[in-house]
Amino acid sequence: MDYKLICIDMDGTLLSDKKTISERNLRAIRLASEKGVRIAVCTGRIFTSAEYFSNLLGVKSPVIAANGAYIMEKDRDEVVYEASIGAQKCKKLLSMFRQYDIYPHFYTNDTIFTENTIFSSRFYAQANKTLSKDKQIKVVLVKDWNEVFAKYESKIFKSIGVDSDLEKIRKAKISIRDMNDFEVVGSNFDNFEITNKGVSKGNAVKILVKYYRIKSEQVICIGDSGNDLSMIKLDGLGVAMGNADDVIKESAKYITDTNNCDGVAKAIEKFVLEV
Repeated sequence: MDYKLICIDMDGTLLSDKKTISERNLRAIRLASEKGVRIAVCTGRIFTSAEYFSNLLGVKSPVIAANGAYIMEKDRDEVVYEASIGAQKCKKLLSMFRQYDIYPHFYTNDTIFTENTIFSSRFYAQANKTLSKDKQIKVVLVKDWNEVFAKYESKIFKSIGVDSDLEKIRKAKISIRDMNDFEVVGSNFDNFEITNKGVSKGNAVKILVKYYRIKSEQVICIGDSGNDLSMIKLDGLGVAMGNADDVIKESAKYITDTNNCDGVAKAIEKFVLEV
């Protein structure tokens, strides 16, 4: 198959457990790019964080951020797609978080709004240590959610519920799914991610397929967790990491090595570079 686009998840896939990109992964990605294959970072992270790692690849690449709620052709500075949640739906989500006593988080492209930094800062605080100030993720403590929702109505692309009580997480996920206004996926055991209805990584990949005027069969999607399932199941080649969740492995057409053992590079070498 003459592949034209590779969509790569970040955490647990492109990045090692130490949040670095291996030299072998970089080399394979750059060689694939030289062959005319587009490389898209496809992540649940917000855009500022995703863009940073995309730039590290050293190739021209679109960015799919917030689980597909925001797509940027960053090398053209062109927004391909965006789907904000909207103020009214944000209020509905906040009400549900209150009902289950779960920490609410709402995300723009560069900012996390929350009431408690314990959960929201543990991930991005570490990442911010290596970034210049203009690339750091802002964490804002909120006193008045209505004010935030009104001011950032068109800029909030994702929400996350976090709690150490996994039973609360399970029940809240079911209740929010039943509202039929949102997409709900999990990327870690103690949280779940929420975007507007119809938003997913799989939908984002379909948008890029149309944008670049290629065939769906010419796409490779590589991932490891629940928010990658929609793209793994598409018509192209779905590749599960060796460390992937079982449901991802069961849905994939190929299982590569783990994120700590150059799994991304090995898949690209096999199917694109043919080495």
